[in-house]
Amino acid sequence: MSSGPYPARYWQRLPDGRIQCDLCPRDCRLHDGQRGACFVRQRSGDGMVLTAYGRSSGFCVDPVEKKPLNHFLPGSSVLSFGTAGCNLACRFCQNWDISKSRDTERLSDQASPEQIAAAAQQSGCRSVAFTYNDPVIFAEYAMDVADACHARGIQTIAVTAGYIHAAPGRELFARMDAANVDLKAFSEDFYFRLTGAHLAPVLDTLQYLRHETAVWLEITTLLIPGKNDSDEELRALSGWIARELGPDVPLHFSAFHPDYRMTDIAPTPPRTLRRARDIALRAGLRYVYTGNVRDPATGSTYCPGCHAPIIERDGYEITGYGLDATGHCRACGTAVAGRFGGFGGSFGNRRIPLTVGSGREPRRP
Repeated sequence: MSSGPYPARYWQRLPDGRIQCDLCPRDCRLHDGQRGACFVRQRSGDGMVLTAYGRSSGFCVDPVEKKPLNHFLPGSSVLSFGTAGCNLACRFCQNWDISKSRDTERLSDQASPEQIAAAAQQSGCRSVAFTYNDPVIFAEYAMDVADACHARGIQTIAVTAGYIHAAPGRELFARMDAANVDLKAFSEDFYFRLTGAHLAPVLDTLQYLRHETAVWLEITTLLIPGKNDSDEELRALSGWIARELGPDVPLHFSAFHPDYRMTDIAPTPPRTLRRARDIALRAGLRYVYTGNVRDPATGSTYCPGCHAPIIERDGYEITGYGLDATGHCRACGTAVAGRFGGFGGSFGNRRIPLTVGSGREPRRP
């Protein structure tokens, strides 16, 4: 397939001759040949192109729980892929070799939207996830892939920081069945100093997804010792979710490990994750999980009615399943929030690198 520059959407010409990208709140203003902060959106002449269209940093079949999504088709496999670049500048990025790379360094695999959808179907995946880096920056490619997937009955997942303007966000999320949004902290100071972004647009995206779409929503917060893990901030974050989004939105607290430009901070202790989970549960959230650690007790799902374990997990392996076909607790009949669609068994902890289209097997999926 051709992988040349693809005409991008979401931009306008400015009176001073520059072009402004209107995809995300960075509003990059570009002269000819310049790239935006994300690196993959570039001015070319009097227009803008998406240099990452049809190109990927690798494909892999994962358990859907790895996204993480615990209430969306649990036990199923998902075809995961991303491109390169990012519109945030997180100093703690856990996937920096992809999200901070230049596209020519990482984009070794080429695949059309139809090839990706066909590969997902042939691999037995019930969904395709746009992940590894943020699908916001390759929105045109993600939307075309989503359309090809839906034509085959395959669902789509956005793993995103939610840093997107309202108009393109409406178009992107209209094609998504589920999303996990990184709520990186609950302070503007953290967002500005450690991500180069702002908190308010992310909160707007979360409210839009929860109240104005049919997208299944889960949230992840990476807890960084001394940066966003105080009791005060955790109470504020959890309280906002419970009040503004409702108690049924699952929240994942994930463990930080030293990486990229924050190698001087120790890994998140398991006790911090458990403390955060306790605070969120006391705030009224019904489904709170810990991640990047192996803890069956805090990785499992409990019935909000009788409190029995209804989806028991050990890592990404489902070891017990107590929901009926309609998503109700078999013990007490309480409805559990989520998109369950029939449990077909656990995909488990496997990861299967996959070659799609004319690509090569990725070095590190």
